[in-house]
Amino acid sequence: MKFLNSIWIYSILNFIVIITLSYSYIKLWEKDKEIGKKKPIFEKYFDFDHSFSDSEIIKDIEYVKKLKEWINDDEFFYKMKKGYSAKKDGFNSYDWHNKVDNKGKTLIIIQTKDNFIFGGFTSVGYTDDKSKWNEAQRNYSGGFINDSKAFIFSLRNDKNDRKPEKFPIKKGQEHYAIFSHPNNGPNFGNGPDFSLVSNLQPGNSNFGNTYNLPIGMEYDTNEAKSYLAGSYNSWEVYEIETYYI
Repeated sequence: MKFLNSIWIYSILNFIVIITLSYSYIKLWEKDKEIGKKKPIFEKYFDFDHSFSDSEIIKDIEYVKKLKEWINDDEFFYKMKKGYSAKKDGFNSYDWHNKVDNKGKTLIIIQTKDNFIFGGFTSVGYTDDKSKWNEAQRNYSGGFINDSKAFIFSLRNDKNDRKPEKFPIKKGQEHYAIFSHPNNGPNFGNGPDFSLVSNLQPGNSNFGNTYNLPIGMEYDTNEAKSYLAGSYNSWEVYEIETYYI
C-alpha cells in the first residue's frame, strides 16, 4: 500500500512539474512577443532557432549564423516574413515587385542551378515610390535607392572553394545601392553587381562596381564577374527567396 501511495505521489509531482514548465514556456513566449526587438528568450535558454525553417535554400545552420552576424538585427530575424519564392510565386519581376515592394528591410537569397548561393540585404527595401529614388532618376520608370547599410554576400561558392563572406557597399557609392524597376528583379549596384531581368532568367553580374570585392580580387576581371554565380551573364536561377519586415 505504501508503495502504491509513493507511485501516486510521484505521479502527482511529475504532473505538477510538467504543468509548471509548460506555463513557464508559454509566459516566456508571450514575453518574447511583447519585447519584439530582443532575441527570443526561448532561443536564449533552449538554443532553439526557427529562422529560415520555411526556406528551401538555407539548410545549413552555419549559413543562418552568418546571416545573423552580418545583418546584426534581432528584430529583423524575429519579425521577418518570407514574402516571395520564385518556385511558388513565379519567375517574373512583376510578381516579385508586387510581393516585396514598400516593405522595409529586405533580404534576398538566390540559389543557381549550379548550386551557388548568394544574395543581398538592404535596410531600406525596394519601392515604386519615386520620391525615394535618387533625384536624377525620378522622371524615369526606374531609379537607384540610397542605402549605406546595404551589402552583398556569398554563402556557397564551391567553384572557388570560398567560405561565406559579406561584401559591404563601397564608400561614396551608397546612392547606387539598389535599383528598382518593374522590368527587373533584384538589382544591386550600378554595375550592376548582380541583377535579374523580367523573367528572372538568366542573371548577370559585374561584381565589384559598387560593392567591395574579396581582398586581392580586381574589378572587371573574369574572376570578379563569375565570383557570385559562376559566370558573368549566363547563370540560371534555381530559386529566389525574399524575406522582409
